[in-house]
Amino acid sequence: MNDSSRTMRLAGVDLGTLTCRLLIADLQPCGRLIEVRSERRILRLGEGVDQTKQLSVAATDRVLQCLREWREVIDASDVDATAAVATSAVRDAANRDEFLDRVKREAGFEVELISGEEEARRTMLGIRSGLPHGVTDVLAFDIGGGSTEFIIDRFGENPVVRLIDIGVVRLCERLHHHDPPTEEEVHQTQEWVARETKAAVADMGNYHTATFVGKAGTITNLAAMAQKLPTYEPARIHNYRLQFDTIQELEQTIISHKDADRIGLPGLEKGREEVIAARAIIIRTVMETLGVTDCLVSDLGLRESVLIDLATRTTEP
Repeated sequence: MNDSSRTMRLAGVDLGTLTCRLLIADLQPCGRLIEVRSERRILRLGEGVDQTKQLSVAATDRVLQCLREWREVIDASDVDATAAVATSAVRDAANRDEFLDRVKREAGFEVELISGEEEARRTMLGIRSGLPHGVTDVLAFDIGGGSTEFIIDRFGENPVVRLIDIGVVRLCERLHHHDPPTEEEVHQTQEWVARETKAAVADMGNYHTATFVGKAGTITNLAAMAQKLPTYEPARIHNYRLQFDTIQELEQTIISHKDADRIGLPGLEKGREEVIAARAIIIRTVMETLGVTDCLVSDLGLRESVLIDLATRTTEP
């Protein structure tokens, strides 16, 4: 049994389809996580997977270089325990075993490949850890690179999780062949997202009574753009309420610019220029389909839940 009466330092790595994330935090005896260091890099691990069902050599090399650097950071940080997870891109790749073997051999990470349902469960752990006081029932929404999750979580009931195979990387590779996307491409995107969203929430009951919460790069980037933040400020983004009308305005601004011309738009994180149009169309269409007028923004999710889950496993008998 581990000593839960002392502060433990934990490290978590999330290998996403678009973005890879590192979080090192101290777990205090009271159960609170205090961030020590965090990084995120847009590495496009899932680039081309939708068509080829293979993790490309170039994408694999980018991620491995990053992981080798993060291994050095973790080793220098006196960490007690480390966990790493992989999601949609690796799940969908036929060469995932080869990739995971290389990560273990060359970067020293034993990566857990989690299912879509487990990814959603852990994402909710992260979201729940940072909700404002008074928020009870939640309809969480998470756009990834390869898939999108809907989670209805009501106190006293088991969460209902639905995944749709629409993510920003997959969407861009399938439908967005022009820069910026044409009216027809936007229309096709809206139809696809609306159809899949309706199917996803069909058996979720009266979700209108739940607080609509969005997390990850899509919604946090739009929250930063809505506030015209020159640099990313988590304290101003987390628990910000993003209005539907604002999202519509941002969508029009984004799709009226080419990728290169989006560079420098206030609040837009560097490296997201090529996918922000798909992100904006998805979130606007989802909100329109569900009939919700605002979205509570969460800057917490799978990365944080990796540590929460690790903390539970590390401190239990």
